[in-house]
Amino acid sequence: MNAQLPVNIVMIEDDEGHARLIEKNIRRAGVTNPIRHFTDGTSALKFLYDAPDGPAHNGPALVLLDLNLPDMSGTDILTRMKSDGPLKRTPVVVLTTTDDKVEIQRCYDLGANVYITKPVNYEAFSQAIRQLGLFLSVIQLPDPEVGG
Repeated sequence: MNAQLPVNIVMIEDDEGHARLIEKNIRRAGVTNPIRHFTDGTSALKFLYDAPDGPAHNGPALVLLDLNLPDMSGTDILTRMKSDGPLKRTPVVVLTTTDDKVEIQRCYDLGANVYITKPVNYEAFSQAIRQLGLFLSVIQLPDPEVGG
């Protein structure tokens, strides 16, 4: 009787134009999951950790993370997510204008799953999202009926 919850896509992106393009491309790639959009790190973290319908309390999510946010660095959010507790295994796609090799390596070291530079190569982006779509389709919530 355990219904599979839809995987929420949490987009943390302060540029509305980029956010619309990203969402359009996610939809174009055939991903229909709900998208929650935040324009700053503070409200995004509040949702991720504290909201009753947020990932820490309500199961799987995928985070699309811009590094340059008005109130904090995306790497701060990435560090927090990957270092403790319920969101440690949440996949994170970094979407940012920085193509600095050191910054890219730092994000991977912190636990980012994919790093995509804006302006996004939309073919590569669609491909990554399709792969993540496959990934999302196989994320399973623990079934309380099954021991172990």
